[in-house]
Amino acid sequence: MARFIDDDTFGSYFESFEHSAWRLETRSGYASDRIGKKYRSFLETGTVPDDSQRPWCANVRTQTARGKRIERVRVVDTPPTPEQLFLLASAAGNNEAGEDIRNLRRADAERLRLPSVDFWLFDARRALVLHFDVDDEYLGAELVEDPDRIVRFCQIREAAWHYAIKRDEFAAQVASTV
Repeated sequence: MARFIDDDTFGSYFESFEHSAWRLETRSGYASDRIGKKYRSFLETGTVPDDSQRPWCANVRTQTARGKRIERVRVVDTPPTPEQLFLLASAAGNNEAGEDIRNLRRADAERLRLPSVDFWLFDARRALVLHFDVDDEYLGAELVEDPDRIVRFCQIREAAWHYAIKRDEFAAQVASTV
């Protein structure tokens, strides 16, 4: 039976991990992005405002200064959806804070047989599987500590990371196709 964490404790996982926090993002868009001012501004201007002082970036700076890694791979459609272009633009600020966000084309993810599941993997010991409804609304995070599932998440991480493209290089590739 799935164990969902209390949403109030979600952020604590990003402060208490010891070595690495790694995410796979597989959706073509997220409802939480679409309702935000930052996304609407991006649609109007094609740029994202500097929000490098937000709590997420502050924590990334704190954790990476301690020698920890925060990384993620975003699966991106061809052509990218407006939401994916927004996330690509937004990733520049996250990367400047110390997070390493990379991109993987959906065709490559399918060739690698990566699952269509979003998750965070912490220290290769526990994971938070993020659940969404058909409208991309976040439903909650399932805590996973089963060793067999964790090994599978580690395999997914290794495959995705190996083929993922650094943000700046991927952004240049996308820009050259529009």
